[in-house]
Amino acid sequence: SFSTTTTASPSPSPSTMANSADACVPQTLTDFVFDLYDSVTLSQLPEEQGRLYNTVLRELSAKYFATSPWPSPQSIASECNGDPLFLAFYRELTHRHWHAVSRPTLRDRMEGWDVYRELFDELLETAESDASPSTTQAKLFIIPEWTFDILHEFVYQFQGFCQFRTTLYASANKHNLLGGPGEPNPKAPHHVVENVAILKEAGDVWNVETVYQYLSRLVAIGTSQKVPPAYQYFGIFASVALSRLECLLSDYTGCLQAMAPIVENTLVVQLPKPQLAADEEEASVYEPKTFSQVVHSVFAARISLTYHAGIAFLMVRRYKDAISMVGELCSYMQRGFKTGQLRKLPNSDQFFKNFDRMIALLALCTHLCPNSNLEESITKAIREKHGAQLSKEAYGEIFVGCSPKFISPFLPDFSQPGLIMDNAVKHQVRLLEQNELASQTTFRELRSFLKLYTSISVSKLEAFGIDRKTLVALKLFSHQLESDTHSLAAESSSSSSTPYSTSDESSSVSLSWKNATPKSALDIHFYLEDDEIVHIDEAEKQRRFENYFLGQIVQSYDIRKEANSIEASD
Repeated sequence: SFSTTTTASPSPSPSTMANSADACVPQTLTDFVFDLYDSVTLSQLPEEQGRLYNTVLRELSAKYFATSPWPSPQSIASECNGDPLFLAFYRELTHRHWHAVSRPTLRDRMEGWDVYRELFDELLETAESDASPSTTQAKLFIIPEWTFDILHEFVYQFQGFCQFRTTLYASANKHNLLGGPGEPNPKAPHHVVENVAILKEAGDVWNVETVYQYLSRLVAIGTSQKVPPAYQYFGIFASVALSRLECLLSDYTGCLQAMAPIVENTLVVQLPKPQLAADEEEASVYEPKTFSQVVHSVFAARISLTYHAGIAFLMVRRYKDAISMVGELCSYMQRGFKTGQLRKLPNSDQFFKNFDRMIALLALCTHLCPNSNLEESITKAIREKHGAQLSKEAYGEIFVGCSPKFISPFLPDFSQPGLIMDNAVKHQVRLLEQNELASQTTFRELRSFLKLYTSISVSKLEAFGIDRKTLVALKLFSHQLESDTHSLAAESSSSSSTPYSTSDESSSVSLSWKNATPKSALDIHFYLEDDEIVHIDEAEKQRRFENYFLGQIVQSYDIRKEANSIEASD
């Protein structure tokens, strides 16, 4: 949750601080803006823009603006000929930096809404002219990493504003500042009183319907027609952002359906090749890519899509799908951590947090659906991190650790008091515990008995302490899983023209609802004959020898590494 603190004097706004720095803009900064504008509008070379965005921008921010905002767009307008679209991109870039290095106030969050509305309005207007057949060269090109960062931050700031607003409403209600019976609390914090007054006049700032509208329009433009690559990137990553937004609002079916433009679209992204010959590594950038491959080219986008799909699969009882999808990515990340490959990527420190959250998600899914084919190293990580919690049946604690920061779709009215759900996470925990986890202890105990027999009488089960009601409840539970669980079966690239790969291009799975096949999530099948005899048919076990050998190789590597360290110390 977000909150504000009272200070002796209010901190200056970013616009005020930026204006004071406009008079002394460093030459290196103006050169950077000029080069970035050239890469966006004229040269449009991915490798050049990637260097400017991923390296030079971070170096300049660390050197000149570690605790202060960048200069205002007006101060650098001459470096881009006053191009309104580029100035909107620059404003978003600098606002995102200030949001990261400071503790944003309510006015900063409201300014963020103006920043993104200006950018998306300019972008959508330019997209219409760039999509015309008479256009020889697009007016805009930005790399996928930059595109994803814009849309990811857009949803992040919407999420932060909703949490801030909900917390503020609860605090104002507590101090009777919303016109309820009784007098307002004279000791109410000054910042609460001030922020309530601001929000009463705020209008439709960060309105959820407008947020949906912007993302949906970007998806429609970028994925439904042949447009320049920059707009395709916006359409692809707007789908990723929209799936995340649906998950945060607890619409899990909508979360999965928002991925359809990525996994079912037959279009490809083709960058125009430069006239100068490029080396083999640079030439791969200009090869045509499917929408799924574009998502995979930005690892943070791949994590976001997989993680939120995993949460959605968990909540709609598609446990095997969640295990298959999240487990593949966790295996890939675990290998990347050991080799150091992932540490070279920007914001690599966040990958460890994402990995831990997905391991917690797998702990819940494998507990609900024990029949899974995870790699031994991932199973070991689940036992080490969450074995104690599972033994104590602390399911809610695990879910809090793996779930995103849900937001309430309720829009509070600051002109009158009322009730509001101030903790959407706790609400989702209660739903999960009541609907899925309340009977897990009894079900797992019954499952352990059924796995020992091919047939057993009900009277014998009752002697073991299992009553007839539990048996009926498990049968209903198995039927529920069979009707709601779908199989993400691996398919070859020839059987699906738009696969979503979870590890590499040789392994692909389909996320389509219409192509999914109903399949039970339980590893045992049974039926009751004449209400007296239970017949059990255990699912066929798949023996995975490669997991054993890989586990032994890892153990051998760890032993040799420890032995070498002991020898070096001696």
